[in-house]
Amino acid sequence: MDVTAPAHRLSAAVSAASRLLPARTGLRLHADAAGLTVAGGAADLAVRFGCPATTHTDGSVAVPAAPLVETLKVLDAEQVRLVVEGTRLALRLDNARFALPLLPAPDVAPDPPAQVSEVAGEAFAAAVRIVAGTAAKDDPLPLFTGVRLQAAGDVLTLTASDRYRMAVARLPLRSPGSLDVLVPAALLTEAARQARGRVGLHAGPGRFGVSWPGGLVATAVLDAGFLSEESIGSGAVDTTVTLPADALAAAVRRVGVYAEDRRVLTVEVGDAQVRLASARQDTGEAEEVLKADVEGGRTSPSFQARYLLDALAAFAGERVVLSIQPGMRACVLRAAEPGEVALTYYLMPMLSR
Repeated sequence: MDVTAPAHRLSAAVSAASRLLPARTGLRLHADAAGLTVAGGAADLAVRFGCPATTHTDGSVAVPAAPLVETLKVLDAEQVRLVVEGTRLALRLDNARFALPLLPAPDVAPDPPAQVSEVAGEAFAAAVRIVAGTAAKDDPLPLFTGVRLQAAGDVLTLTASDRYRMAVARLPLRSPGSLDVLVPAALLTEAARQARGRVGLHAGPGRFGVSWPGGLVATAVLDAGFLSEESIGSGAVDTTVTLPADALAAAVRRVGVYAEDRRVLTVEVGDAQVRLASARQDTGEAEEVLKADVEGGRTSPSFQARYLLDALAAFAGERVVLSIQPGMRACVLRAAEPGEVALTYYLMPMLSR
């Protein structure tokens, strides 16, 4: 193999593939007339990224991912030439040379399942970023570490929950499709971060994939059976509060400084205002009043400040509507004027001290 590629483009492709793959996994580089392909995989995962390149000699090699990633990151050059030299892959610059050992050819990752629909990359990335943030990072129940993707007709719905909160996003599909899978949240987040342009959604027995010009990620799926928005009741709303999300978030950050270790603060709803309050035995107490549009009766739910901030961050720059239910039922947050991605965020209240 002998190929010349833009150093920064190759570095981006190699880094993206490495982040998606398990540690100590090798990368396969394939050069042909179409350019350079960076690929890798495991039994339940396949990734592939394209990189523009000038191919002098077709070929394929496998090399350790970590040293290749680190070497490309620190190169101060526009172009890098990759040449096989015996049992090494040499990275050549005008004034330097780096050589990596060749690895045995890795097992070929299974082909991605068939494409079932398409979605706009920017909207998809925004929805995944918000929804995946509510998935549990580590949980004995894999159900809560994934994002459920459901396509019906021309709407894609994404759902995730860590049992204390749930986010549901809906966005339009570019073509009608049918889909219902639960995908590991961390993997989906990284894949969506890389996706550009028109993003293809792929599905088959036990597998899911996303593709875009120059990239592909396919993975095994989790059991999606019980993660559902219908499991959370939202029909008992007796108070709605509408106000700028950024103003409420700023107040939560200030008042939350005075909350106890659990960082629980109270949102007291009054006439045309909300009052945020918290107290901490060793540092004192805080309160702040914000103007708001209020409909319904007075109420005083309490929330964990960091969860409330996470929810409000999803509505940055917008006016947010808090639909408050009595007792320990979920509070429902929505944008007053939804955009292309229609987001619903369910936040469980906490017992105040």
